[in-house]
Amino acid sequence: MAIETNHNLTDRKPLPVMQKMIAIYKQWHSFLPNFPKTARYTLGLKIDILFTDITELIFIASYQPKESKAGYIEKAITKLDLLKFFLQIAWEIKALDNKRYINLSEQLHEVGRMLGGWARQTKNSLASSLS
Repeated sequence: MAIETNHNLTDRKPLPVMQKMIAIYKQWHSFLPNFPKTARYTLGLKIDILFTDITELIFIASYQPKESKAGYIEKAITKLDLLKFFLQIAWEIKALDNKRYINLSEQLHEVGRMLGGWARQTKNSLASSLS
């Protein structure tokens, strides 16, 4: 008996916003071992989970029908705002140095613009299909 596989998930090229999130996460992941032990398993873990949650939401949204995309994109935007907030706290308590904080923040700001554009495009597309 042959097992059918869905190659659709692996054959599609990731969206640019997904590629960007993965690249930023790789940077974060390289910073995490240098995070102070007092914050690594609390604040560091929270930040790490937010990175993976956002990436997951973007992935899910990319495979949803247009009627369902907006909710996932909005959740990703909310989690992105939380991520920026917790990164700021990490910087304020000196768990992240200025250079790393600025680097991550600038890239996450770009992801926010990408998600915002995707959200607007999705809402406009949905509105025009309902007209």
